[in-house]
Amino acid sequence: MITIRFATPEDAPALLAIYAPYITDSIISFEYEVPDLADFTGRIEAIRQQFPYLVAESEGRLLGYAYAARHNERSAYQWSANTSVYIHQDWHRRGIARTLYARLLDLLRAQGYCNAFAGITLPNEKSEAFHQSMGFERIGTYSNTGFKFGAWHSVAWFQLVLQPYPPSPAPPVPIGALALKSA
Repeated sequence: MITIRFATPEDAPALLAIYAPYITDSIISFEYEVPDLADFTGRIEAIRQQFPYLVAESEGRLLGYAYAARHNERSAYQWSANTSVYIHQDWHRRGIARTLYARLLDLLRAQGYCNAFAGITLPNEKSEAFHQSMGFERIGTYSNTGFKFGAWHSVAWFQLVLQPYPPSPAPPVPIGALALKSA
């Protein structure tokens, strides 16, 4: 049985182990170097101040994670979030990413976000198909925007409208406040 829960800083070593091959062995992440544990833990803690950071767990083993982050620093973008999901290489194609994303998107809606965006380094047909199956639409491509492993790579951008656009939106609530409201 798989459980979806909020990530904690104690999850950082396992999450970093999941993420590292995406850096060292693929173009999926544009990072060149695997961050050290302190840096990665700091990223988790910073994101958790505002956004959901979820893990999929089975029998004490972390199988994958998904989180949202700021789309852009400017105030007018505050109703939009970028989304990411990473699954342990041994656990692909088992519905874990779909389960994580469904919960992540539900939480973003409850927080008051209107848009979810995902940037996908090309080529990545599996991620493109996955995002489209979750309702995302391809809205554009940043051509040759990143250089990794001796080649230039484009990034396709996908958007999911999470809910109708209110005429006078309240700022999205921090994820911690949302958890308190539902308690």
